[in-house]
Parts: sequence; C-alpha cells; structure tokens
Amino acid sequence: MIDSIAVALHALAAAIWVGGMFLVYVCLRPVVHEMDPQPRLKLMAGVFGKFFPWVMMAVVVLLATGYYLLMVTFGGFAGAGSHVHIMHLIGLIMFALFLHLYFAPWRRMRAAVAEEDWAKAGAQVNTIRLIVLVNLTLGLATVAIGSSGRYWP
Repeated sequence: MIDSIAVALHALAAAIWVGGMFLVYVCLRPVVHEMDPQPRLKLMAGVFGKFFPWVMMAVVVLLATGYYLLMVTFGGFAGAGSHVHIMHLIGLIMFALFLHLYFAPWRRMRAAVAEEDWAKAGAQVNTIRLIVLVNLTLGLATVAIGSSGRYWP
C-alpha cells in the first residue's frame, strides 16, 4: 500500500512541475509576449511567485518518493531498471537547473521588477524562459521514460 501511495505522490508531483512549465511556456508566454513590458513583467513575476513554491514542494515530494521507491521497492540502484537510472539522472539535472533559476535569474528578476527596471527584468525573464524550455523538455522526456520504462526489454 505504501508503494502505491509513493507512486501516486511521485506522479502528482511530476504533473504539477511539468504541467506548470508546459502551461507557462506553451500557453502563457505567447499571450503575454504581446503585452507592454511593465504589465507583462509584473504578471510573470506574480505567476512565478505563485508557481515556484509549488515546484519546491514537488521537488521535495519527487526526491522523497523517488528515493523511497528506489531503496525500498527496488532494493537500491542494483535492483532498478535502466529507466529508473535515467529518470534519476534527468531529475537531478532538472533540480539543479531549477535551483540555479530560483537563486539567480528569478531573484534578479524579482528585484528588477521591484525597482521598475524593465530592461533588466526582461533580460532575466529571457534567461528563465531558456531554463524552463530545457527543464520542460527534460521533464516531458522523463514522464515518457517513467511511464514506458517498465515495458522496456
């Protein structure tokens, strides 16, 4: 029963993080791109300010449930399939990219918006956009690997 709960929480955390990136990158970004810089950057700062705590929570859940499943269910790395190893590696890369995004360009963007330095804020949003694109691509690949890997030869 605990394994089922861990898998469900793991999947929900992944859905929150990857789904949120998909919404921001594919749906929100093209719409706000046509807005004037000041309201666009204020909106994006508000969206990221609400989304990033959810990402932090998702990362904690993903790490806790992932390592639980890896150690308890699979008996460690030796008992896990190649898809689990790939998910683990990609997940750590995604986490590192998010930490960089959060502690560098996001902090600079937030400060620039507070100072109404729209050019600086815009440059930071562009950096965030690139990191989100990479993490979204990695996240979608990880979802595909995680959902199909148990059926690999």
